[in-house]
Order: sequence, then C-alpha cells, then structure tokens
Amino acid sequence: MTGMQSYTIGQAARLLGVSPDTARRWADAGRMATHRDESGRRLIDGKDLAAFSVELARADTTDEDPSYTSVRNAFPGIVTAIKLGDVAAQVEIQAGPHRLVSLLTREAVEELGLEVGMEATARVKSTNVHIDRV
Repeated sequence: MTGMQSYTIGQAARLLGVSPDTARRWADAGRMATHRDESGRRLIDGKDLAAFSVELARADTTDEDPSYTSVRNAFPGIVTAIKLGDVAAQVEIQAGPHRLVSLLTREAVEELGLEVGMEATARVKSTNVHIDRV
C-alpha cells in the first residue's frame, strides 16, 4: 500500500465539480479538513476528500435540469469505496454530483493499485464503465 494521496484546493475543486473559490470557502468554514505542507500549501487528504464528496452529493437536493451528455464520457473523480471479492470487485467513484459504480475483476483493481481516496476516471460507453487510474 502506498502513502495517502493528498490534493490541493484546485485539484479538490475539479474533482468536486466546483470552483477553487468555492472549495477554499468550504475549507475556510471547516467543512473540508485541510492541512498545510512544508511549503505552506493547503492540502486535503484523499480519504477526507472522498468522504466529503459523498456527503456533498447526498446533500445536493437541488432541482436543476439534468445534464445531457453523449454516451462516451469521462468522469474524473475520487474513489470512495472498493469491495473486493475472491474474483470480482466493485469500485465506487464520486465525480462531482455523480456516483458511479463499476464491477470489474479483483485482478484489475489490484493491477491499477486502486485505493479509497485515490483520483480515478470512470469512462462510460453505453452500458459499460471503464476505470482509469490518473
């Protein structure tokens, strides 16, 4: 297992589907836990960002019009859950307000080195979802 990935405010904003200013306001208000690195940059631990992204999506009860996209879409996000079976695995990604779940082989999850809190991209084509490690 590798060290926990951390994200800058800008990276977190992109993964959450908001502006960096919005992410900064959330951090300033204490909604997102942050810490500073040795150079003074504010960072968010991957697991904290994953939990916040799920919380944010659950709280999003706006009645906005649905967004329309083509069948070939890339959804950059953060891995929020991984369930490993003997052969198969279930990977959940929160990409802004979108929760995507993909079933793939355990071997594929291990080869990609996927972990909760890690950035990943879900690629959707028709009824298939493909997960790429960023």
